[in-house]
Amino acid sequence: MTEATAQSKVIRNADKDRYEVWYGAELAGFAEYNEQGTETVFTHTEIDSAFEGKGLGSKLAKFAIEDTVDRERGIRPQCPFIRAYLDKHPEYAGHIVGDSGE
Repeated sequence: MTEATAQSKVIRNADKDRYEVWYGAELAGFAEYNEQGTETVFTHTEIDSAFEGKGLGSKLAKFAIEDTVDRERGIRPQCPFIRAYLDKHPEYAGHIVGDSGE
């Protein structure tokens, strides 16, 4: 699955167990995950400081969460960035598994 605009795109890189956001030809950030049973556990998210302020973190989080939901997997947000995004978007609450405050 891929989402792209003129300047950025987000992909799921299953070989590296992460979602990646690209800005032009440069990797701008990623959200790492582990798949455990029927859950996707988000463990770490990073946006390169050179790309801050472009909304890429939110775009990355939204894509990762929607792709996880589309694949009918539960979301376990161990990463503070993903947890914060989910806190701001209660429409995904039904897909969160476990204690989101881990």
